[in-house]
Amino acid sequence: MQEQTPTSRGVFGRRAALGGAAALAVAAGVGTAVSRAQAQSEDNVSEAYAPTDAYDPDFGPNTLVFDESTPASEIQSAVDAITDQMRTNQFGRERHAVLFKPGTYNADIDLRFYTQIAGLGLLPGDVVLNGHVRVEADWLGQGDDPNYKGNATQNFWRSVENLRIQNPDGQIARWAVSQAAPFRRIDLQTLEMQLWDGYEGWASGGYFADSRVSGTVVSGSQQQFFTRNSDLVGGWAGSVWNMVFVGVNGAPAHHFPEPSHTVVGAAPVIREKPFLYIAADGEYRVFKPALRHDASGTSWAGGNPEGTSISLSEFLVVVPGTSAATVNQALAEGRHLLFTAGVYEFDQTLQVSEPGTIVLGLGLATIIPTAGQTAIAVADVDGVVLAGLLIDAGETESAVLVQVGPPGSSADHAGDPTSLHDLFARIGGAHPGKAETSLEINSGNVITDHLWLWRGDHGDGIGWTVNTAAHGLVVHGDDVTAYGLFAEHYQEHQVIWAGERGRTYFFQNELPYDPPDQGTWREAPALGWAAYKVDDGVAEHELWGGGGYSFFNVNPGVVCDRVFEVPERPGVRFTSIVSVSLGGVGTIRRVINETGDQVDESVFTSYVVTYP
Repeated sequence: MQEQTPTSRGVFGRRAALGGAAALAVAAGVGTAVSRAQAQSEDNVSEAYAPTDAYDPDFGPNTLVFDESTPASEIQSAVDAITDQMRTNQFGRERHAVLFKPGTYNADIDLRFYTQIAGLGLLPGDVVLNGHVRVEADWLGQGDDPNYKGNATQNFWRSVENLRIQNPDGQIARWAVSQAAPFRRIDLQTLEMQLWDGYEGWASGGYFADSRVSGTVVSGSQQQFFTRNSDLVGGWAGSVWNMVFVGVNGAPAHHFPEPSHTVVGAAPVIREKPFLYIAADGEYRVFKPALRHDASGTSWAGGNPEGTSISLSEFLVVVPGTSAATVNQALAEGRHLLFTAGVYEFDQTLQVSEPGTIVLGLGLATIIPTAGQTAIAVADVDGVVLAGLLIDAGETESAVLVQVGPPGSSADHAGDPTSLHDLFARIGGAHPGKAETSLEINSGNVITDHLWLWRGDHGDGIGWTVNTAAHGLVVHGDDVTAYGLFAEHYQEHQVIWAGERGRTYFFQNELPYDPPDQGTWREAPALGWAAYKVDDGVAEHELWGGGGYSFFNVNPGVVCDRVFEVPERPGVRFTSIVSVSLGGVGTIRRVINETGDQVDESVFTSYVVTYP
């Protein structure tokens, strides 16, 4: 491992604002636990707090940390209790992180809502779990048979990362997921991995990255799936509409549409998601992987990951009850943030102004902006990372939930781009919420690595005039690269791309289910709104593997003219795209501009191999 200490964020310069005994303690390498009592006042912005003890941090009430001395029965009982609580708890406020120190464990983990399972090793093989981390589709019905519980289309908001999972001999791994369920940095030893059950149960999406699977991956009924920088030793079998592979050893051959395999040999520029781990001396650290170019395969196959190791003493560990004022004070001082599992209601924008700041969430940590403000605003600086967070719109409308760079940003960040990993946004579902735009990117060179931007179609606070949201993603920055972009149900363009030289690898979209009538939902003279709009002034833009679907269940007579709307220029190129009328409910006239056949109640799918 190549470990680096960022000189611009050194301990002495960054701690100067603490002053007195606290600054001396940090300079001497002495740590004390954060005082939760000191972190309660919203009024005292200059309140003091002690640095994090990197050897004995407080991860809050919703994080379990196991080591090899914990009896297997105790571990199994604890994870079973979480499973029981979260089995159907789709919109609850409970959050869980289950962390394993380096060692070998025996457990069968039935992974449910708002739960993260993660190893605390530097390499996946440092934590070995004999058994399973599995996702089942056994709780939600589908179709006309009330007794058939095989619907995985709402298996959201859960994750597993940084483990070696060894299935018992002859058993399969089951991963029946849809959106916002990342499978990262996993070494899976299995006979076969099933992404669902051979075209009977429904499933709608998923995400693999930086992982190795020894057995065959069988995609089954998955409608679409994205796999990046992984090793599929046993290969891949199956497709429905949109299977995309970037930098994957063992990927199937490129072929579209039957089978619908879109294959790109390497990721042009990528940074893997940072992760929490324990060093040999027991210190908790966060590893920020290095930037890679033209990358294929995992970042850890050689056993010597490149990147930066940062002591947890450089972080504010945010636990439930920490105030927004405390968080912003830490950011102003140059600290990184580790949000522990929980729901955080803040009435201030979190201002990320220092280069290289890491904001990392555990256990689907959730931020709700309560005053109609932007939840997180990132300055136009190098190397910021936002990862593992769910931003849940509040009842008072926000113009933007997350903003990367203020409008007019123009700095060049090619050498150290900002990156966003497992960043999810939600408008409605858990409660009424409103936000005009979920994510706005004004900085250049930003990498997005797994986004699910969702205007809710079910749950609480749902309705055409209730959970209002115009756009999922708006990009003004140049040279922005998106991997695994999911955006659904927004009321106007789901994605607007106005920056030059943008690249998207995998796009999945469902148009809004609930337009009440055609007059309400249209960008005249067009019918409806294109899901993915490239601005008319853009000269260069590329997309590989994209799909847009209609399900106008409120008014099936609604029509959308096209999924993709782009300027007619040689530098604007789309590869492997599809439109689908789900069950024939609603009409899409074209796939892209005036190209592609209509889909409706008689023809469900239309493919375009390349455009132009």
